[in-house]
Amino acid sequence: MHPNIQTLLYGAEARYLKRGEIEAYKSYTTSLAQRLEAYELLRDGEINIFQPIADKLLRTYPEQQQMLEKSLKNWISALRHCAMAMLLDNPEFLQRRVLEWLTDAVQAHQTRAIDTSLYQLLPAQMQQILTKDQLALLQPFLNQAATTMLATENLAQLPG
Repeated sequence: MHPNIQTLLYGAEARYLKRGEIEAYKSYTTSLAQRLEAYELLRDGEINIFQPIADKLLRTYPEQQQMLEKSLKNWISALRHCAMAMLLDNPEFLQRRVLEWLTDAVQAHQTRAIDTSLYQLLPAQMQQILTKDQLALLQPFLNQAATTMLATENLAQLPG
């Protein structure tokens, strides 16, 4: 649950919600159905997202199959956590749960070039699965993951 909504509900335990609080809660619950649908599409379409990317990367980096596998595993994990953070509408969840340790893994395995290529291919595959509105719900979390995992001077050139 979004921390602001949780705070709102806890704060209103001994009173009714005020008009502005009700509007904030309505907005959250309305978007929850959209976020849940996007989450399910991501869950069910994960192979359709990553298989074409893996095929392209294998052609680009044929001699680096082990690093490619590590990179794909990292980004699959990142996307799963981005999807959960989107569902919860909570960027802090993403930062604490995955990005802190995943950034170290990316740096330790020196997969930044592969990771950057993968991230550049991701939007086209995501558009095959999600509507524009659903992608807009997910995009801030994908940007957060990319910003954290690919912290380089070339980040401004990435899509998003």
